[in-house]
Amino acid sequence: MARPTGNRPTSQKSRTTRPPVPAMSGGAAAATVDAPKKKVSPGQFFREVRAEARKISWTSRKETWITSVMVFIMVIITSLFFFVMDLVLSGGVNWILKFASRG
Repeated sequence: MARPTGNRPTSQKSRTTRPPVPAMSGGAAAATVDAPKKKVSPGQFFREVRAEARKISWTSRKETWITSVMVFIMVIITSLFFFVMDLVLSGGVNWILKFASRG
């Protein structure tokens, strides 16, 4: 089903910009003053890191292997494409130079 024109996808969030910071006297730019960050103990930090690490969905060994093989195949195909294109273009340039040197 086609999406009506003019509508933005819902997955994109609108971007907001900060208002410009007024310059200090003497032409120097004022430093932005953010609210002080809440201090967290090292134990709390590591608990939060572990909680976030549990949310990660790791790929299986099979998925990693298949993806690696696909990348390897694409590298070979791409390198062959550029090798052939290099041969074609260098042959064309040599032909043009030989044609130009005759006259």
